[in-house]
Amino acid sequence: MNSLLSAGLILLLGFVGARILKLVRLPSVTAFLVVGILIGPQLLNLVTEEIFTASEFFSNLVLGLIAFSLGENFRLDNLRQGMKQVMWISLSAALLAWVLVSSALVVYFITIDMPIYPAIVLGAAASATAPAATVLVIREYRASGILTELLLKVVAIDDAWCLIFAAMAIAVGNAMRADVFQMSIVFAGLGEIFGALLLGGVLGYLSSKLSRFVRTSEELLVYALGLLFLDVGLSIALEVSVLLSAMMMGLVLVNMRRENYKFFEVLRSVDTPLYLVFFIISGAHLDFSILYKMGIAGILYVAFRMVGKVYGARIGAKISNAPKSVKNWLGLSLTPQAGVALGIGLVAKVTFPDLGNYIFTIIAATSVIFELAGPLLTKYSLVRAGEISPSE
Repeated sequence: MNSLLSAGLILLLGFVGARILKLVRLPSVTAFLVVGILIGPQLLNLVTEEIFTASEFFSNLVLGLIAFSLGENFRLDNLRQGMKQVMWISLSAALLAWVLVSSALVVYFITIDMPIYPAIVLGAAASATAPAATVLVIREYRASGILTELLLKVVAIDDAWCLIFAAMAIAVGNAMRADVFQMSIVFAGLGEIFGALLLGGVLGYLSSKLSRFVRTSEELLVYALGLLFLDVGLSIALEVSVLLSAMMMGLVLVNMRRENYKFFEVLRSVDTPLYLVFFIISGAHLDFSILYKMGIAGILYVAFRMVGKVYGARIGAKISNAPKSVKNWLGLSLTPQAGVALGIGLVAKVTFPDLGNYIFTIIAATSVIFELAGPLLTKYSLVRAGEISPSE
């Protein structure tokens, strides 16, 4: 099979799979992952070696696009209202999920005589929330109220914490894999975080200033894609976080000029097939040969991530004096997991040749579980908070 035929099957099967699963009210991302598993090398083997070889390039591009789009949610004028509650809830939910998942897995890995650094990386991935699934439920059921408003703001900032935690976790993981633990490696990782923020900030500022030379929407699309490629390429060349750099570029752009929303709008016109291929390839990477090894680790990941999200959000809501409905139900709405977590898994797959595939498999398998259950839990939370009708 040639690569073009394989690419055509990826796009069309992803489209058909999404349509079929919509009949049972499941999110499209679940369909893409399932299709990827079906056509991957473990089952139908419809993905060519050339596409797998190019997956690192493609994944970096799409991860940059995801992170850049995330930056749009950081409009300072929209975040000011209830900012104290948003910051406390998002930070405590993300941090507690990281701590609990990492702690549980560290104990388990010690008992089976396995290196513990994957536990730190997996915990960081557990702190992520999939904004797309959450927003989809809110739009579908036309939810409105204080829980809905806070939820939209929390999911906008939640993955930012995850990106920071992941960069730190990967830096610590690299340090722990060295023959002797070296703090210099940790400091180098922290330097990557601040370097990424600086790079993204500079590119966002220059992009906004130079955008006055762009005349048409077609030119804007070329300009926006060029900037995204430039940011991702420079991040790789400078060995800084692609995710943080792209997110910072989007953040700076959206806050410099109101007209800069067009950058995000024009990229949304072409991002659907990119996301489709990204999630399908992510599903195709799932290695069934080691699924049996992740059984207990996967269960621990799911259980302690749920506890961390629910009780972390509750702690943050209590500290910030949020309303009772937010305290009781917002945490369950943070359970969807997809794009950013899978991105961290793919980065780990490349960064840690020995156990990176193990890390990715756990994240990919649990993402399917959370994408199936997450939207249902979000709907349940909004019903219990009285912000959508139980009959919907």
